[in-house]
Amino acid sequence: MRITVFGANGPTGRLLTDQALAAGHQVVAVTRRPGTLAPRAGLTVAVADATDPATVATAIEGTDAVLSVLGTRFSKNPITTYSASATVLTDAMTRQGVTRLLVVSSNILDPQWRPSGAYFFNHVLDPLVNRRLGRTLHEDMRRMEGVIRGTDLDWTFVRPSGLFDHPVVTAYRTAETSADGVFTARADLAASMLREVAERRYVRTAMGVITTAVKPNIVKLIWNEGVKKK
Repeated sequence: MRITVFGANGPTGRLLTDQALAAGHQVVAVTRRPGTLAPRAGLTVAVADATDPATVATAIEGTDAVLSVLGTRFSKNPITTYSASATVLTDAMTRQGVTRLLVVSSNILDPQWRPSGAYFFNHVLDPLVNRRLGRTLHEDMRRMEGVIRGTDLDWTFVRPSGLFDHPVVTAYRTAETSADGVFTARADLAASMLREVAERRYVRTAMGVITTAVKPNIVKLIWNEGVKKK
């Protein structure tokens, strides 16, 4: 299968690219910084901005599935990364007849999501970090989902919980709409996306993804994912 990965230079994108190549897929890695991706068999590097129609159209030409792991950090200012890229991607896919789209969103977008046995997270961290510090980011994720829902594409919203780094794929869990857990390893997020491309269990709905086998340090997670500047 030929897979186009937007956000291929990010922490999840690199894992997704590695896993897809290891599984025998042809991968088009879309990035604005091509010199940082080493040449490999099966890999094509495409220089594109996900909000630029011309370069996006070129990047997805001839692909079987588009996987977007684009992301940005929390900000007090309005964020448009997710919705702007969704508008361009869906338009280009519709024009070229590419139908399969997976985009990373968040379990937070399910208003009923409250992880079991996580009192401190549900009553302190979630309201403070996700609903306040991450408000503008999650507002734009909602706009992104709205844009994609309005298309005829075979889309899947991939919704992790708090992302963290772990070296290997674990026995992660998935569930429709959202998944009951606080954390998601990036390796598991990538693996779940590749599995969904093949199995198509969550077409035109959301797939929650969680990691339960290992847990990160939550203070470091908040700092690394939402606060620390690159």
